[in-house]
Amino acid sequence: MKILTVVGARPQFIKAAAVSNVIRKEHEEILVHTGQHYDENMSKIFFEELNIPKPDYNLGVGSGGHGKQTGNMLIELEELYEKEKPDMVLVYGDTNSTLAGALCASKLLIPVAHIEAGLRSFNMNMPEEQNRILTDHISKYLFVPTASAIKNLSNEGVTSGVYNVGDVMYDATLNFSKLSKEKSKIMKELNLKQEEFILATIHRAENTNDINRLRNIIEALNESGQQVILPLHPRTKKYMDDYNLSFNKNIKIIDPVGYLDMISLEMHCRKIITDSGGVQKEAFFMNKPCITMRDETEWVETVDNGWNIVVGTNKAKILDGIINFTPNKAQQNIFGDGHAAEKILEIINK
Repeated sequence: MKILTVVGARPQFIKAAAVSNVIRKEHEEILVHTGQHYDENMSKIFFEELNIPKPDYNLGVGSGGHGKQTGNMLIELEELYEKEKPDMVLVYGDTNSTLAGALCASKLLIPVAHIEAGLRSFNMNMPEEQNRILTDHISKYLFVPTASAIKNLSNEGVTSGVYNVGDVMYDATLNFSKLSKEKSKIMKELNLKQEEFILATIHRAENTNDINRLRNIIEALNESGQQVILPLHPRTKKYMDDYNLSFNKNIKIIDPVGYLDMISLEMHCRKIITDSGGVQKEAFFMNKPCITMRDETEWVETVDNGWNIVVGTNKAKILDGIINFTPNKAQQNIFGDGHAAEKILEIINK
């Protein structure tokens, strides 16, 4: 079978690393990078250090408004699908690349497989939420990571083709934790000690583009007095400059890091504070308390388990979480057994 996989943003590269290597044992895979993540370092570095197969095509779509970006992808992908004639299109997660990859395939009557299907934050203001819902409703195979995702789909009338395979991010984290221990030197380079720092990430548009939300986050981190390591996303840097916001000396700003360095920082930190969906899960995989600076999370299981608190951008709540939040119960196994990729292969082989 010829499978065409569409990726375009950092977390999708990582998931592809777990799945592509398994799929290629039995099928031909065409890997298409839309170029949605336009920072050269943030894309290139992943392919090299994670041994992800190099993309067969890079569409170079880059940044832009949702309409322009998604529209350009649709135009480019349609030509590509007609040229390659895949038997199936595989998409991941909830980006504009996900939606464009799925919608284009659906219009051409090519079966769509959606990995990480069924996730819901129940906030339709998030572009990711719109992308998830639309992609799920035009997919033939819906590979969900958790039991709650099955329930979400059922509530929307989607019950056919739904498979709980576990979380491919868990596969990836297990694989790359070993590689990170061998290769990452970031702890030494930054002169950091185990459990003596907090790791932070800020990148979501609803946080960076809103001066009040971004100011609350920055002030909470500054006033915590804790040692915080923050790999600074280009968008966050841009808006901080625009709004004339700055960090105190307790916040150590570093350039965006490769995935293996990120895993190392996650493994060795004391707590994680983030607005990233992927990092929330990685925190859970690493047994680290997580403070989520969003108004809701699609990873409700991490909250129900007591290892993640959702604080929005309320300065007092962020501060309280940084200083006081400690999980009070052991984790449950909610993301599968680390063999999601093999299960996906088994199902598409049927």
